[in-house]
Amino acid sequence: MNVSIKELEEKILHRREIDDAMIEMLKKDERKGVQRLLKRYETMKQKELALEQMHLQMTEYESNLRKEGFVHIAGLDEVGRGPLAGPVVAAAVILPSDFKLLGLTDSKKLSKEKRDMFFDVITTEAVAYSIQMVHAAEIDKINIYESTKLAMSRAVKEMNCQPDHLLLDAMKLDLPIGQTSIIKGDQKSLTIAASSVLAKVTRDRYMDEVAREFPGYGFSNHVGYGTKEHLDAISKLGVTREHRKSFKPIAKVV
Repeated sequence: MNVSIKELEEKILHRREIDDAMIEMLKKDERKGVQRLLKRYETMKQKELALEQMHLQMTEYESNLRKEGFVHIAGLDEVGRGPLAGPVVAAAVILPSDFKLLGLTDSKKLSKEKRDMFFDVITTEAVAYSIQMVHAAEIDKINIYESTKLAMSRAVKEMNCQPDHLLLDAMKLDLPIGQTSIIKGDQKSLTIAASSVLAKVTRDRYMDEVAREFPGYGFSNHVGYGTKEHLDAISKLGVTREHRKSFKPIAKVV
């Protein structure tokens, strides 16, 4: 074969112009660079197959519900229960039945770059979505568990397309809509995973804004969690309106 390895790389890895006949021909090419290229292609294909399999597994709940006649299936998730500062954020999202975003899973398992990219895809392609926050002052009034439920309920109510079934991550809401609660749902349901990305990205961006308003706390680094950096800053600078005064470490210094 009189094709350079660089040309083959462009053809195989980038343009995907390859079939079984070409693979057999490349296997006979004695150039080490070609054999390394083949290994890279095979590794890439294996990863893609694994992602396709994960996608199938993560759409089982949605597929079964659609077989039962449900159309507008909303996934819900929240982020920010544990931090000492900042809001708890909940997202609800309804995805198209043919939605596919390979690699989408629990937002905590994704890099920031992946989350940001997935956020744009989800918000562009979603049938409907809603993202709601409950802030520190309200959390202090009604506690974090009730605040989480409140944020999630608001997210459902504010959707411009009302769902006919909810998929939740180990939660149950006081809403007159059928619900399926799934333990580790953000790793088992594509729709819940999508909502976890929306909630996580929104909260992180909010905490970046808080960091600019209240410099010295490191909010962009710890996003409100009780790290040493954060606790030292509280001791030195005091508390802000974003701090949850009902949480023990904050209550001690208020």
